[in-house]
Amino acid sequence: MPAKRNGLIPNGHFRKDWQRFVKTWFDQPMRKKRRHVTRVQRAARVAPRPTQRLRPIVNCPSVKYNSKRRLGRGFTLEELKAAAIAVREAPTIGIAVDHRRGNRSVESLQRNVQRLKEYKSRFDTIDTCFDTSMLTMLPSHRLVVFPLKAKKPRKGDASAEEQKLAHQLVGTLLPVRRGKKYVKSEKARAVTDEEKKFAAFHTLRKARSNARLVGKRAKKAKEAAESLDAPKKTKE
Repeated sequence: MPAKRNGLIPNGHFRKDWQRFVKTWFDQPMRKKRRHVTRVQRAARVAPRPTQRLRPIVNCPSVKYNSKRRLGRGFTLEELKAAAIAVREAPTIGIAVDHRRGNRSVESLQRNVQRLKEYKSRFDTIDTCFDTSMLTMLPSHRLVVFPLKAKKPRKGDASAEEQKLAHQLVGTLLPVRRGKKYVKSEKARAVTDEEKKFAAFHTLRKARSNARLVGKRAKKAKEAAESLDAPKKTKE
């Protein structure tokens, strides 16, 4: 049968033993169960500590999603310093640290510093010298620290009564609160005569030209002013 139109010329490749490279996914339900069992075992292993650490609020990458906020990997060293929390102390009280991330705006820095201060305010007292990861929570949503050695409690550690009342916090610590959209949509209206006369392309080109020629025009104006101030030579 002759070829028609601008179609692809038949050129099949059927000698590659493609069945060896087929990947199946029949164990999806058991994978789900295995992940659940792993989470339960880890929660029991770290109990009575929270199952997750406190993480910062960051903006998603790319122009499409940079207006959306989510939880990041860890707090920067600058954020911890502004919140008066030592870098080595942070992991012991359930705060994730990421030394690679940096702050590109004052808003993100202030937001995460306030987040750290809010988290830190849930403790009664915190001493920067303790070294323990036994962090847990009371029923009143107040965080407490278990002593590293029960017979030698340090300043800021929970008492025996608080240790009995403490329970494990499961879930995200201080989750991201997504409020209403801050971009308001305008209702449809008729175009005004002033908007019809406005030339957007010409205005942008004019502003671009003015910004590019500002140096030359300033130099030209300065030379013109100097030529007027200079004394004129008279012909003899």
